[in-house]
Amino acid sequence: MKKVLFVASEGVPFIKTGGLADVVGSLPKELDKEYYDVRVMLPKYTCMKPEMQEKLKYMTHFYMSFNWGEEYVGIMEAEVDGIKYYFIDNEHYFGGFKPYGDNALFEIEKYAFFSKAALSVLPTIDFKPDVIHCHDWQTGLIPVYLKERFMGGNGYYWGIKTVMTIHNLKFQGKWGVDDVKSITGLGDEYFTADKLESYGNANLLKGGLVYADAITTVSDTYAEEIKTDFYGEGLNSLLNYRAWDLRGIVNGIDYEEFNPEKDPYIEHPYNAVNFRKEKIKNKRALQKQLNLAQDDKKFMIGIVSRLTDQKGFDLIAYVMDELCQDDVQIVVLGTGEERYENMFRHFDWKYADKVSANIFYSEDLSHKIYASCDAFLMPSLFEPCGLSQLMSLRYGTVPIVRETGGLKDTVQPYNEYESTGTGFSFANYNAHEMLRTIRYAEDIYYNKKREWNKIVDRGMAADFSWKASAGKYQEMYDWLIGY
Repeated sequence: MKKVLFVASEGVPFIKTGGLADVVGSLPKELDKEYYDVRVMLPKYTCMKPEMQEKLKYMTHFYMSFNWGEEYVGIMEAEVDGIKYYFIDNEHYFGGFKPYGDNALFEIEKYAFFSKAALSVLPTIDFKPDVIHCHDWQTGLIPVYLKERFMGGNGYYWGIKTVMTIHNLKFQGKWGVDDVKSITGLGDEYFTADKLESYGNANLLKGGLVYADAITTVSDTYAEEIKTDFYGEGLNSLLNYRAWDLRGIVNGIDYEEFNPEKDPYIEHPYNAVNFRKEKIKNKRALQKQLNLAQDDKKFMIGIVSRLTDQKGFDLIAYVMDELCQDDVQIVVLGTGEERYENMFRHFDWKYADKVSANIFYSEDLSHKIYASCDAFLMPSLFEPCGLSQLMSLRYGTVPIVRETGGLKDTVQPYNEYESTGTGFSFANYNAHEMLRTIRYAEDIYYNKKREWNKIVDRGMAADFSWKASAGKYQEMYDWLIGY
């Protein structure tokens, strides 16, 4: 039995702020239990929902030397969906009303503590992994600490391999060298340009990328993009140097949770066979709920997103007034930069029966948007993988995306001559190219309804469950372990 330990700062069903949590919650369930014993380690945040905290059982605790003192390390465990979870408990670091705080230096200290504690608890929980699978900068110090201090001594840690997965290269865990050196206890020799030092700062993610045995990211295209200056966020030279150890494996989604036939959030369930008759009922219900014009035929575009530049909202802002002249409805859900929040509020006021701006987040409403809209707009500047377009395909809502990262890998552009494709896409980061693509989709929707329904058919038939991705992770673990 091969043993794999996932270590991450968040994971469904315990704590979630973004797509990382979905990966950490879904992937372990899909790995073949006959050959792999997969467990997950997370921080025990005090802001976890009470019903999830009740699942945790105290195991033991000890004190660990860290940052010039002795820190309490509590260990708790839980089991959900056949997966064993371990939690590192320390209220000084993991207290508060949300998992991530605004004090960058404290965040560095918090996850340095978490990384060291994750390795320190292994003999205590009696689980020696063959592979530790680390996720994002918060766990970047695990491969460093493993090689720097844990592999010496009694030999318990010998032979453990590490994988570093980049979910979004923009976030790296950077701070001044002197502070990070003091917090981590790592020697001067670790803060050189070929190790943790990067443009004058210490960089935790870089440490993980230098010391990990393998590196993955969340789509093939993103794995290529991050080797370039534009997408590489200052680490492209290192990623080119480690190109042989870098692979892209596209994320999946949980096909049980995102299933239009059984989704508890939608009023009218449907499937790939009956969507022509049944899906429209969800559209009517959403139009009514959001006070939009009640019209079955209106081309309804959904947006569920953080409202930031990365997600392409500067493009949308540039042509929004123009787009609102078309025969469309636009439903927006999300929060983010104030200028984009206010931009959507303005258009909601100006075109009340056409635009619905919902400047908050709601799981309930997000599912209703996926199940009700005709198209889903996602014009990202960069998108390591993206999950919204996968959910759209699953719900028969046609994605309109920019060809970057995982969007390029998962949405096949419509070709009217061959009658192929699952969505619409554009290549350049240009507002009018996006608008032309939206209008092309409108034209097919209004004037070639049979073709549109075939696009929906192909999208709903595509398989982006975790099964295929899990197989690729298994291949990588086998290669690392050596059998």
